[in-house]
Amino acid sequence: MITNGVDLYNSGPADPYLGDAIAQAQRAGILVYSIYAQGAGHLGHSFWRNNWGMNNLSQLSDEAGAESYGFGIAAFFKPYFDDISNRLAHQYLLTFLAKPEKKPGMQSIRVTAPELPNVELVTAHRVYVPASPLP
Repeated sequence: MITNGVDLYNSGPADPYLGDAIAQAQRAGILVYSIYAQGAGHLGHSFWRNNWGMNNLSQLSDEAGAESYGFGIAAFFKPYFDDISNRLAHQYLLTFLAKPEKKPGMQSIRVTAPELPNVELVTAHRVYVPASPLP
């Protein structure tokens, strides 16, 4: 996703749509890579809005198990695309058993690989777990 991340209706630290977007990406298992690209006009010069736009993009990508790249200028997107391609070429599917609760929801996870030195793991920190089937 290439965007300035600015929500025209709810910019700031309490964007009500951000949590929904994160939850939907996590439920669908979608990695959201984002590249910040400064907007045009007044919105492109509003430090306050741009700061929250970058913060929200970073949070969305981080919680969706991907990366966020800052200050993209169209002529310089290639290094970002190269890094994303490299990450996608070296991704692995991790499966595990989660303990379902009575209601569906997000559960925190922690993934480590102590047997692999010098390896950086990029994962979501929470996963969506459906409700437990009725007994």
